[in-house]
Amino acid sequence: MSLEIVKFVSGGTITEGQPVVVFLHGYGADERDLPELINYLPDLPWLSPRAPLNSEYSGFAWYQLTQALNPSAEDVLGVTQSLWDWIDQMVPEQSKLILIGFSQGSLMATQLLRTRPEKIQATVILSGFIYSGELAGDKTLELNKPRVIYCRGLEDPLITKEAISKLNSWLQTHTKAITKTYPGLGHSVDERVMADVADYLRVML
Repeated sequence: MSLEIVKFVSGGTITEGQPVVVFLHGYGADERDLPELINYLPDLPWLSPRAPLNSEYSGFAWYQLTQALNPSAEDVLGVTQSLWDWIDQMVPEQSKLILIGFSQGSLMATQLLRTRPEKIQATVILSGFIYSGELAGDKTLELNKPRVIYCRGLEDPLITKEAISKLNSWLQTHTKAITKTYPGLGHSVDERVMADVADYLRVML
């Protein structure tokens, strides 16, 4: 399925070779949901695209919730390519990406990592889950094991134990994951999360 990303917000001037933060919002949100997190992070240019589909309620979606935490190839492969097409237009060829995805957007962050790992400098998975099929870059990731950070609230009512286990298993075999959990936190992000993300990015930069 060919889907077009028609709206985004951005900050800073992108120059060739400079890393670029890409925010990927969750289901039912939009391009304005995550950019305020840049206040916690190193001073970098950023882009925040709007997902191309209308959600069932308000906001937008990367794919519809027929299988919310276990998407099919049909759900995710087309939108992954559409997102890459948009990134290729927006980001200089020599610039790498710092991916920050929340919930459904964190799945999209892993999709980008798993399809073109050479383009990714850092990956931040917030309240996340993963597509269970094999992707083009998985073998490369198994060999290189990039360092990623995965953060989730211990009181998250939306991400199931099965989805958490599946993501953790994948991370253990394909990455050097920094996994952080937060007592009292639900399906959200707080200052504890962002302090850990900022520490991770300082090392990765």
